[in-house]
Amino acid sequence: MRIYTKEEVEWNGADVLESIVNGSLFVYPTDTIYGLGCNALHNKAVARLKQLKQKPKESFLSVIAPSLDWIYEHCDVSREAAAWLKKLPGAFTLVLPLKEQSAVAKEVSPDGKSLGIRIPNHWIWGVVREIGIPLVTTSANVHGRMAMTSLETLDPELKKGLHFVIYEGEKYGKPSQIIDLTSKRAVRKR
Repeated sequence: MRIYTKEEVEWNGADVLESIVNGSLFVYPTDTIYGLGCNALHNKAVARLKQLKQKPKESFLSVIAPSLDWIYEHCDVSREAAAWLKKLPGAFTLVLPLKEQSAVAKEVSPDGKSLGIRIPNHWIWGVVREIGIPLVTTSANVHGRMAMTSLETLDPELKKGLHFVIYEGEKYGKPSQIIDLTSKRAVRKR
């Protein structure tokens, strides 16, 4: 497993981006906590991520969207959702109705009806924008265990399945706030 700094990602950008597109599983920093991710369009990568995280197959995952245009193209955006989108980037995940399941791998949204979307206020969003595809974003931990705060707290079971880690030091943030916009009113889930 390779460990990259932000600068190394910039220097090796083409190799890192190609690795992500081709289905690598990796840990990366966000504006809140460390995330575990992969190409959200790559069915096999998403299935491997769920298995590594020990997350139930029928569970949903969120994505970092490559742009606001991508969100409008693939999700039904109500007036209330549009108001939330104006607040991006930010430390929240918006759950929106999907227009079509093919927007992401089936493993991301098993019922194909909704999708959690983030745009973090962090340089990692530039990586996602450059790739131009959604990136799975979930906390870097085995399901039900403590999330990674530093390399020393990276779960050994998780580490076994990673291709690389993008590391920027210790993080003590909280997971993003989840705002469910699939119903008539926004609901804070956490």
